[in-house]
Amino acid sequence: MSDLYGIIGYVFIFIGLGFDIIGCIGLIRLPDVYCRLQSVVKCVTFGTCMILVGAIVIKGFAGTGVKALVCLVFLLLTAPTAAHALSKGAHVFGIKQCDRSVCDKYEEDKNRD
Repeated sequence: MSDLYGIIGYVFIFIGLGFDIIGCIGLIRLPDVYCRLQSVVKCVTFGTCMILVGAIVIKGFAGTGVKALVCLVFLLLTAPTAAHALSKGAHVFGIKQCDRSVCDKYEEDKNRD
């Protein structure tokens, strides 16, 4: 039975690594800071959470598994908040979106007030 948990855990880890790689490729290839943040936060957060779930499945709820669970919760709470703060700061600082962007909700909110 423990071999099955190991296989399932490693499947989670490899899927998580795939999402992390896709997020890193998006960081390099996307045109502006806002698109890059979206790619990195969604892919890397999901990928890292999958890696941590794989660690929990492999190690169980022993010391390592509990630490992985705490890291998972911390990551899910802080990554979107940090990305929002970075994108808001970039917008306030005046960093423009790429020409192909279709909307700017921050600018619409600022014009509405």
